Amino acid sequence: MLARLDPVSSSGGGQEKLRPLWKSYTRCTDGIVFVVDSVDVERMEEAKTELHKITRISENQGVPVLIVANKQDLRNSLSLSEIEKLLAVSELSSSTPWHLQPACAIIGDGLKEGLEKLHDMIIKRRKMLRQQKKKR
Repeated sequence: MLARLDPVSSSGGGQEKLRPLWKSYTRCTDGIVFVVDSVDVERMEEAKTELHKITRISENQGVPVLIVANKQDLRNSLSLSEIEKLLAVSELSSSTPWHLQPACAIIGDGLKEGLEKLHDMIIKRRKMLRQQKKKR
């Protein structure tokens, strides 16, 4: 199961009202898709807070995270290195595998590659968990 989290949706869809429910959405999940708006610099701090909060939940320890940097087709979008820095992904737990994927959701650019990377991280984690069970 995958959980898709869009912390700062520019569509005004009331995402902040759903955030308290994210913990139940991510329970027993294999991977998390975390979408950020590459143009919305002002809300990147809010996205950082939510990303770190969701990955610190005990049930999410070690769950792979695909961070989709949407709207990379726009001229004023942040670069991947800027997004990585603003989200402080290097400060995520070392047990949390992550991948930052540039994307343009409207035409689908980057989505397939990102999901393939997430799939690879999920498979790798499952193998590791199986090996840990065998050692017990």
